[in-house]
Amino acid sequence: MFPHQLTDSRAFDVAQALLDGFNKHYRLFREASRAAKARFEEADWHGQQRAQRERIEFYDRRVDEAVERLQKEFDIGSLSMDAWQQAKLHYIGLLTNHHQPELAETFFNSVTTKILHRSYFRNDFIFVRPAISTEYIENDEPASLPTYRAYYPTRDTLHDTLLRVVTNFQLKNDFEDLGRDVDHVLSALHAHTGEVRLRANFQIQVLSSLFFRNKGAYVVGKIVNGFNETPFALPILHTAGKRLVIDTALFGEDDLLMLFSFARAYFMVEMEVPSAYVQFLRSMMPRKPRSELYSALGLQKQGKNIFYRDFLYHLRHSSDHFRIAPGIKGMVMLVFDLPSFPYVFKVIKDTFPPQKDTTREQIQGKYLLVKNHDRVGRMADTLEYSNVAFPRQRFEDALVDELRRECASLLEEDGDALVIRHVYIERRMIPLNIYLHDATARQIESAVIEYGNAIKDLVAANIFPGDMLWKNFGVTRQGKVVFYDYDEIEYLTDCNFRRVPAPRTEEEELSGEVWYPVGPKDVFPETFGPFLLGNPSVREVFLKHHADLLDPAFWQGHKERILAGHVHDVFPYDAHRRFAHLRRRSPLAPATAST
Repeated sequence: MFPHQLTDSRAFDVAQALLDGFNKHYRLFREASRAAKARFEEADWHGQQRAQRERIEFYDRRVDEAVERLQKEFDIGSLSMDAWQQAKLHYIGLLTNHHQPELAETFFNSVTTKILHRSYFRNDFIFVRPAISTEYIENDEPASLPTYRAYYPTRDTLHDTLLRVVTNFQLKNDFEDLGRDVDHVLSALHAHTGEVRLRANFQIQVLSSLFFRNKGAYVVGKIVNGFNETPFALPILHTAGKRLVIDTALFGEDDLLMLFSFARAYFMVEMEVPSAYVQFLRSMMPRKPRSELYSALGLQKQGKNIFYRDFLYHLRHSSDHFRIAPGIKGMVMLVFDLPSFPYVFKVIKDTFPPQKDTTREQIQGKYLLVKNHDRVGRMADTLEYSNVAFPRQRFEDALVDELRRECASLLEEDGDALVIRHVYIERRMIPLNIYLHDATARQIESAVIEYGNAIKDLVAANIFPGDMLWKNFGVTRQGKVVFYDYDEIEYLTDCNFRRVPAPRTEEEELSGEVWYPVGPKDVFPETFGPFLLGNPSVREVFLKHHADLLDPAFWQGHKERILAGHVHDVFPYDAHRRFAHLRRRSPLAPATAST
């Protein structure tokens, strides 16, 4: 129970110190996000990638700083439980008019759980549920921008309004031909919606910040016409001479879901009220969990917090049992799931077979690499948790036996709970090997093409997947192929791609063993075929579309370009959607224009 009186003189100061720590974090977060605009204007792609990596680390640094301050200034270990409850009440009071209260509550939890023993993680000491509503928060500072701008065009002024939508972001670069690009956007809109009658409330609502990621800036908004709402996004890219083009127009929820996929890097967005951005985005993508939207905006700790609340809520309203996940068992990870919940839980095993020359720390390093890297739509985002308590009665006995046998060092049985000390959680996908086993000929063709495209996108992002077996890739509900087994990934630039040497003797030619020297980072693409192409129908499609993946020159060429400083384009939409082919027809477009 909460105390009836706020009697501890240190409680308010503790609450204020915690809020100071959060406010510093969010100020730095916003500064990094705001600077993305200047990096985009200067085409500083390496700087953009570096800033994205560094921003992910901000949160943990500020949490550690807050813990250190509380220990130094308040001898926090001696604070009574009653005083902790008072500090939480004071903190709630400080958040009454705050613009990021939900993020500040999560920060409070992060600091508190680093200090208190797990047995105190109850409502009295942390925010299990939000205490401050995020509804209708708006930035009321005189010089501030609203969350979104609303435009009210007529049919005759629609073109000019779209010009104003784009120019209002005040990018300092000139467009190659913005009027031409807006014509292409309107043509794409008419192709998507057909001819429609404009209702009295016809308007275009556009979020006030551009969304920056990698080499793109995205205008994000929706068109409101009567009872119909059409979400849209306009990717803005550079041409060869730092002039700008609108590369395509994305319309509808499915297009936006691909743009905001869990397999892509986080956006950089300048936001005073993040909850208002999430609310706007959810109006366009109601199937997208709020947790994933917060993560997509770079607020991955808030995404983790909301995900865990959603998970606990699901547990209370379901009755099925956790089980060993279907598919081929991994040598490094024990994977289990709850059939009614669309995620899988991955635990690093205590020991690995001899062919897996790795350690727990190295595997954790690989997952951290993926978290900090551009995932280009081909690597699933992973939520990492410590000391997760599961209800024991919801576990199948076979799963408990497997956990005890394979992961005993990470398992604690505490009364009615099973506590797993370290677990990764990912979106559940259909393993590609299972998908291919049950697929039609057309589905096989599509999946194999997607598989090769996934590997090529990873290569463009400087990632060598290591173990390229079908079982390490999954198929999403949109039919995209995504990589999810990270224990053998390497930077492409750290690998040495070689051809298999010609045998020098008949004994070497007939040898069943590798007779030539192989270094620890040597890769022989010609040897991939026997492991991947045993199925004739798969082999035919693969060799038709992706035979270059068996050629060392493909890999080495990409490696050399990356080492030379080139940043590849990887688009969150199909190439045929781009306006590039339309620009090539225009006499105004230079023959060398490219992105």
